[in-house]
Amino acid sequence: MSLIENRVEKLREKLAVESLEGMLVTNLTNVRYLSGFSGSAGTCLILPEKAYFVSDGRYETQSSQQVVGMEILIGVDPHPKIIRKAKLVPDGIRIAFETEHVSVSYAKKLRDLFPACNWEATTDMVEKIAMVKDRGEIRATRTAVEITDQTFEQIVPAIRPGVTEREIASKISYIYKMFGADGDAFDCIVAGGPNSALPHARPGDRIIQEGDFVILDFGAFYQGYHADMTRTVVVADASDRHKEVYEIVHEAQRLGCEAAKDGVACKEVDSACRDYIAESGYGDYFNHGTGHGLGLEIHTNPRFSQLSKDHIYENYLMTIEPGIYIPDWGGVRIEDDILVTSNGCEILNQSTKEMLVLN
Repeated sequence: MSLIENRVEKLREKLAVESLEGMLVTNLTNVRYLSGFSGSAGTCLILPEKAYFVSDGRYETQSSQQVVGMEILIGVDPHPKIIRKAKLVPDGIRIAFETEHVSVSYAKKLRDLFPACNWEATTDMVEKIAMVKDRGEIRATRTAVEITDQTFEQIVPAIRPGVTEREIASKISYIYKMFGADGDAFDCIVAGGPNSALPHARPGDRIIQEGDFVILDFGAFYQGYHADMTRTVVVADASDRHKEVYEIVHEAQRLGCEAAKDGVACKEVDSACRDYIAESGYGDYFNHGTGHGLGLEIHTNPRFSQLSKDHIYENYLMTIEPGIYIPDWGGVRIEDDILVTSNGCEILNQSTKEMLVLN
């Protein structure tokens, strides 16, 4: 059984526990997770003995190359109508749909098309299975992280007074592809000086200057999986204030990585970082969660936050990314991707976290 087929079996087991006899999967991320299909139009129908993939003529060839372990149906009608015409859904069964990814009108259409079925709204059923990564997902993420590390090594010499944030961001996107990435995992952040105090700043035309903190938040995209790394550098002149703020974030991030282990509560990892920053006098300047899951999307559950009720377990892929952001001056964020193991966590990124002063 392939890794992808094993995911379908896990979903069947989860459905059986809930006394459900099938599931219609429409969210494209979940469709890819269960079938291998990476196009923009696809639906999966999971039944106890068989699984089906439904799409249209644009994807006939692509689906034949990518879809694993499912019978493929290609048609011109909306996907539920194709399923109805093929008489795939037995009358009377309890069948799930993804309530968070289906509109009210779509849910009504399902009930109108299949009036003899009992349609049950479910939440995060596939997503919870996907939190635990299999070896194929871990392998792809490792490669994405390796490319991201290589990109950082190449981009550091380009960060100097006189270049713009946008120029650096453009070079990052180019270098990824030179190292074999499929593209950017997300629109990267390059933020210098006062802009580095904005956690989600977008690269613009601001010119890098001496004395700037420069935050670089970026990641490569490889075979559907995302890397997400942040490093902060200082250009030309590091003051005592630069050093103090940087070292506080550096230590907080280390403590977060140390706290991350199989079975630990997400809020404990958040507290490991947040409490240290608060004790150091900068608690008011750390204004976001400490990290998030990684996978076929750049932000997945669970989250390291003060409000989380989740735990992390072996083979979860997560980020740990505390920061300090001081308005009108600058900010620091340090972020690694980690793999939760049976006795701790493995930090996947190899790029240095020591403060780099670029002259």
